Amino acid sequence: MAARIISGKDIAREIRDELNERVASLAKDGLVPGLATVLVGENPASRLYVGMKNKAAAEAGIHSRQVTLSESASETELLGVIHDLNTDPQIHGILVQLPLPRQIDESKVLLAIHPDKDVDGFHPVNVGRLATGDPNVLAPCTPRGVIEMLLRSGADPSGKHVVVVGRSNIVGKPMALLLLRKAAGGNATVTVAHSRTPDLGAITRTADILVVAVGWPNTVTRDMVKPGVTVIDVGTNRVDDPTRPRGYRVVGDVDFEGVSQVASAITPVPGGVGPMTIAMLLANTVEAAIRLGKAGG
Repeated sequence: MAARIISGKDIAREIRDELNERVASLAKDGLVPGLATVLVGENPASRLYVGMKNKAAAEAGIHSRQVTLSESASETELLGVIHDLNTDPQIHGILVQLPLPRQIDESKVLLAIHPDKDVDGFHPVNVGRLATGDPNVLAPCTPRGVIEMLLRSGADPSGKHVVVVGRSNIVGKPMALLLLRKAAGGNATVTVAHSRTPDLGAITRTADILVVAVGWPNTVTRDMVKPGVTVIDVGTNRVDDPTRPRGYRVVGDVDFEGVSQVASAITPVPGGVGPMTIAMLLANTVEAAIRLGKAGG
């Protein structure tokens, strides 16, 4: 029997509808959440991503401001922009689109963003808050989106063995920490595997829930999962396909055709985790606005 599809598009739409109502309610009380996106250079993909984020924010009733700097902008210039946004009471969330030009140290930029406005959840203070189980943490958007997908699709991780394949600072590590929390979406037993794990299939076959985020197509195949597993595929990879107009197609890190014949539920690529990331960016912005509003009021 083919697996049930966990649609990120549908769940993200549900979350964004909830956020629309929440933002409208906050506006009645005089609080309009504000998100600033900072783009440096003319990278086409970065411009596209920033545009999508700004559009989503506007649709949710969130005040959106884009700051665009030239490809030759200095690190000092960018840090000055971040300082201004940190002190701007109309801005509650700051997102600097990566990657940055070579002359700019990304780590310095991420450190410069105030932790309470760090809606990407990358600042070391927020990493520490996540590691210690602080309920007020702004968690990275993609892992937070995965937790929402699991909860809203009836796959609560509590008491389950979850295997996370991938150890990046953006997905793998924060994913494991969220799953370990004593909170909704947590209380799982977590194993982290990665590209250097010997006999990866021996580990993935033990999972009740499998989250794959390694950035390599078809890393997990049908023989590497046990019947009834829930699979969350975070990967987005381009593979050559001369039958497509653009000459390629987008696939995940999981062999969808094979694994979907064994799993009980699985996310598609595209249309799975991707839409959740922007939804969680909006949610983080709203939560940051509420916390900063209370601190200021």
